Amino acid sequence: MTRQRNLLVWKLGITNYSTALKLQQHLASERKLGKIPDTILSLQHPPTYTLGKRRTSNNLLIPESDLKSVGAELHYTERGGDITFHGPRQAVLYPIISLRDIGFGARKYVEALESTMIDLASVYNVKAQRGMKCETGVWVGDRKIGAVGVRISSGVTSHGLAFNIDPDLSYFKHIVPCGIEGKEVTSLRKEAEVEILDDEVIHEQLIQCFAKLLRYTDVQWRQDMSMLFTDYEVD
Repeated sequence: MTRQRNLLVWKLGITNYSTALKLQQHLASERKLGKIPDTILSLQHPPTYTLGKRRTSNNLLIPESDLKSVGAELHYTERGGDITFHGPRQAVLYPIISLRDIGFGARKYVEALESTMIDLASVYNVKAQRGMKCETGVWVGDRKIGAVGVRISSGVTSHGLAFNIDPDLSYFKHIVPCGIEGKEVTSLRKEAEVEILDDEVIHEQLIQCFAKLLRYTDVQWRQDMSMLFTDYEVD
């Protein structure tokens, strides 16, 4: 008999990074205590640069004081990976899941996140693949289309993946994306050469790819943000 495995998805729309981080922290604590099922935050951020726990600020190519002039924020995080950019028209998934419950180690989980983006790209006839050694994320040729950066604490994940639907790619010129020099960044819109009219559809397809790979039997969708923010007392 197949074991029932539930996944709860919160569709948050555009959410500032600080709020999303606080939500992840609250949800991860609740997941560790078994108070909530495996959960995903599905959202987009305003223009935001984030640094991983290695603090490789040398890969930010403009002074922090100039970030306001380009309309972006900078946040320091405890996830793995290097510097990356988040912005509108980029699909961000933050899974808060128990790896122990699904029997995954860290490497297998990261590969599942990469496979999620590869499977989505294939829906649009875009051939994506994992990078070469020391090239994290998902690539179309030598152009990066998706990034991965995770944190795992007591077997529970936070942070996750970012898949470029059709963001303003000029923001990537201000960083060395993921610390990998001499590589371009691309998007689904650019590679598929079709108009992507509805970001929400892409988000849902991405979650469906994730749920299939990790064999969830039931996916429940929520988008009453006021309930989530009230429950976890996040400003």
